[in-house]
Amino acid sequence: MEEKMKMGIVVSEFNYDINQMMLERAEEHADFLGAEVTEVKHVPGVFDMPLAIKKLLKRDDIDGVVTLGTVIKGETEHDKTVMAQAARKITDLSLDFEKPVSLGITGPGMSRMEAEERIERAKNAVESAVKMYERNK
Repeated sequence: MEEKMKMGIVVSEFNYDINQMMLERAEEHADFLGAEVTEVKHVPGVFDMPLAIKKLLKRDDIDGVVTLGTVIKGETEHDKTVMAQAARKITDLSLDFEKPVSLGITGPGMSRMEAEERIERAKNAVESAVKMYERNK
């Protein structure tokens, strides 16, 4: 019998309504793919994700992590900085722990409407984590 992937999800509270819909889609898709969501951690924002990701990756009952969030353009270039730093650290953590960490964060440079249109992308992040887990067991 094939072993189920045990997945953690880290989701940003900033843009809460959009991210909660992303979380719902992610949990449904994980179940559809036969993965088990072991833990969901909420963090204030996308920039705050690395510590929660690291804590999950240290656990023996977590095979990989899905990140969910939205980085909406404001009046400055802040969205680009947040996204670039988060993406870089997420990649580093995946390599350091040799477990998949998928990027389910939309942005930067999007409007709120564009973020709402990308809610379904949460499924892509789940699928990516499951595929990477399966291919790297």
